Amino acid sequence: MRKSDSLVVCEVDPELKEKLRKFRFRKETDNAAIIMKVDKDRQMVVLEEEFQNISPEELKMELPERQPRFVVYSYKYVHDDGRVSYPLCFIFSSPVGCKPEQQMMYAGSKNRLVQTAELTKVFEIRTTEDLTEAWLQEKLSFFR
Repeated sequence: MRKSDSLVVCEVDPELKEKLRKFRFRKETDNAAIIMKVDKDRQMVVLEEEFQNISPEELKMELPERQPRFVVYSYKYVHDDGRVSYPLCFIFSSPVGCKPEQQMMYAGSKNRLVQTAELTKVFEIRTTEDLTEAWLQEKLSFFR
């Protein structure tokens, strides 16, 4: 564990790394999500839960309202011209009102996790209410 400017950078659990790698190459065409949390004692980002066939609205219900979480979401995105793609989205849920110490651990570990998962579509929500299909489509519309 390295401390950089008192930011704790948590390692990514090797099992989670492998799961993320497989997730990137999944062949299914439904929406799926991996929810991850920081294990404070082990100072590690670990798998919390996995979901198949889950809408943004359903995903929102799975996220705690007062604790940060990391999400990798495979989303079936229908473009304006009818093309379909399956972008992998990294969503950092850091709700207002969570403990500063917790906030710092997640903020410090986010970049390493994004690099590990090799993701480019990185979004942040400050309240779980923000996670909707419309929000996600608006965010994705900036990526061509």
